[in-house]
Amino acid sequence: MKMRAALTLTPGSDFFIDEVELAPPKKTEVLVKMVGVGVCHTDVVAQHQGLPVPLPAVLGHEGAGIVQEIGSDVTDVKVGDHVALTFYSCARCSCCRSGFPNLCEFNEKVNLFGGVYADDTKRITYKGQEVSCFFGQSTFAEYAVTDQENCVVVDKDVDLAIMGPLGCGFQTGAGAVANKLRPEVGSSIVIFGCGAVGLCAIMMAKNSGCTTIIGVDLVESRLGLAKELGATHVINDKSGESVVAKIKEITKGGADYSIETTAVPDVINQALYCLKLMGTCVLLGSTGEKIVPIKTQYAIMGPGKTLAGVIEGNSIPKLFIPKLIDLYKRGMFPIDKLIKEYKFEDINQAVIDSHKGIAIKPIIRF
Repeated sequence: MKMRAALTLTPGSDFFIDEVELAPPKKTEVLVKMVGVGVCHTDVVAQHQGLPVPLPAVLGHEGAGIVQEIGSDVTDVKVGDHVALTFYSCARCSCCRSGFPNLCEFNEKVNLFGGVYADDTKRITYKGQEVSCFFGQSTFAEYAVTDQENCVVVDKDVDLAIMGPLGCGFQTGAGAVANKLRPEVGSSIVIFGCGAVGLCAIMMAKNSGCTTIIGVDLVESRLGLAKELGATHVINDKSGESVVAKIKEITKGGADYSIETTAVPDVINQALYCLKLMGTCVLLGSTGEKIVPIKTQYAIMGPGKTLAGVIEGNSIPKLFIPKLIDLYKRGMFPIDKLIKEYKFEDINQAVIDSHKGIAIKPIIRF
């Protein structure tokens, strides 16, 4: 079928909207008509080839839409279902079967670098040339073909267009708290970076019973939103004060937990040194090839601290995303406060606004 898609043709080039051809779904796949898709920092990293997805490509991996057609072996969804799309997982490898589909053995090939589906094929062609996919969905387009494992059925009484980021950014921040840290009631936590991922971590920290929640950022408007969403304290890293000293003052010696979302080497060290003895720091930002100097004796080993990496919030999306939607419907996870909407034709402006901090989570509404 023919459809419009936002193509990335050369490294760093603007998204270019044009007509492409989309192949029909295979046995375990579904065809989804897009209603909305989030613009994630990971898309921009791939656009600029920080993730070397072979070009040309159609990016986008926070899609939400309505199922139009299903393959012969599909059992998880039916035509007409509203679905949020998440990362691909095979449901068969050792990580998937032990409850960590986010670490599926197909993660790098399908979700990040390979530009192909699990069967090593592609679904989109442009002027006779095969086009790489992203996260097994490529949702910067009017339609997507994706595996049933990517699909999470969502309630029809919520605004479907804003559900897509639950499949990546939102579940990453929330899951780092709920699934990895599992903080004790009354504990303290510091969130470095109050973008979409960090703000979702703040909301989940509040829901988890943390009583000291500190947001750190450079943008004053984001810090204001952090306080609205549950932060008890905020620190502007441009203030000239020592962030670590300020956190230790607030927490009377150091925080129990920290979450680092920026991938900035100096901030990673702040996230470690602000912790109390035996504290835990979770890294969510991708440093790529960047070298991060850490004095392990003083930052980790000596004080008995833990440094952990988390992908996609350690979540099982088909279980975790419905829980987040339930919290949203109860007013306890107000993701709508993070969103700024754009038309498909304005996708490049959405990227610019996200980079400038004008939009926390841009959503393309089709």
